[in-house]
Amino acid sequence: MRVHVLLFDAGSDSEGIHSLEVGGRTVVLLFENLDDAERYAGLLEAQDFPVPTVEGLDREEVELFCSDAGYEARFIEAGFVPSTDEERLFMAPPEANKDVSNWQDQDGSAPVTVQDDESQVDSNPELDALRQRLEGLL
Repeated sequence: MRVHVLLFDAGSDSEGIHSLEVGGRTVVLLFENLDDAERYAGLLEAQDFPVPTVEGLDREEVELFCSDAGYEARFIEAGFVPSTDEERLFMAPPEANKDVSNWQDQDGSAPVTVQDDESQVDSNPELDALRQRLEGLL
């Protein structure tokens, strides 16, 4: 099954996937519906995020990537209706975002992910290999 994720700098060496910090967990949103993903991307752009690209990827591959990276993959089904404050973040980004314009490391290399709170995960060979597998699906 294909899902839609939000990528920053898609196809470049500094590519990153959009994630949220929710209750001490890093959550990656997997949208079933392309329109929902594009709407969310538009909301991020309106909040002065870099413009994300919506990419369709295999759900199992993205979930494997998230699991290996210690992230939680959250599937947002078409017609999803949030019932808690936490779930509302899955339909609209938080109002307060930190600056992500400098999300690259000091040495110029990019981390694997970009997150709302500017937390970064250093790149490592295992994650790089998984990223290359994901890119191969495109």
